[in-house]
Amino acid sequence: MPEEKRAGGCLVSPGTVGAVVLAAGAGSRMGHRPKCLLELNGVPLIQRLLMALSVAGIDEHVLVLGHHAERIEPAVRDFTVNVVRNAVPDAGQVSSLRLGLRALSSKVDTVLIALTDLPLLDAPDIVDLLDAYRMRPEGTLVVQPHVEGLPGNPVVFCSKVREEILGSNAMVGCKQWQVDNPCKVHRWTSNNPHYRVDVDSPQDLESLAVLTGLRLRWPIDLQDPM
Repeated sequence: MPEEKRAGGCLVSPGTVGAVVLAAGAGSRMGHRPKCLLELNGVPLIQRLLMALSVAGIDEHVLVLGHHAERIEPAVRDFTVNVVRNAVPDAGQVSSLRLGLRALSSKVDTVLIALTDLPLLDAPDIVDLLDAYRMRPEGTLVVQPHVEGLPGNPVVFCSKVREEILGSNAMVGCKQWQVDNPCKVHRWTSNNPHYRVDVDSPQDLESLAVLTGLRLRWPIDLQDPM
């Protein structure tokens, strides 16, 4: 068989893909509630994301929890996912990212970093992103969607970037690596708002309802008291 083309030391083909899902935050802007449990049509966002990743063909799934871990874990018990707890989630998202990267197996060629607050993200969006990664310019190692000139999520990168992040000091995550290696980042232009529309605050929930007609709701035990 002919050797597969490589870009900057990484396979152009995604190969084995592992997803790191970050859900360790306190949700302080949401009244200290886990926003990944917000429901769209009765399905929590965390479940929607894990289903989308699975349908898109992601091979491994790592979920990093911290704050609210006891409340979130029951929502994912029926999924094939490696749950990792960040004992110090207040150390920031970089600490959760690095835990997730370490939890992926050594056979992973491509890493996808996913956030749980993108309610419109679905399997076709993930497939399109992986296609963009497969067709990325030679020499680039990271692909991030950009919508109307603004960065979106998820972000995809090769195993070499994973190794370099974990080989750096504890303050280095994907964002810091991109700042240090701008020529190795492909800013993939897309007109798909699914990569940008997130929900970080109650105002975002209202904006989503106005924009799409979709309304996210808290499960009964997390609803505001009447």
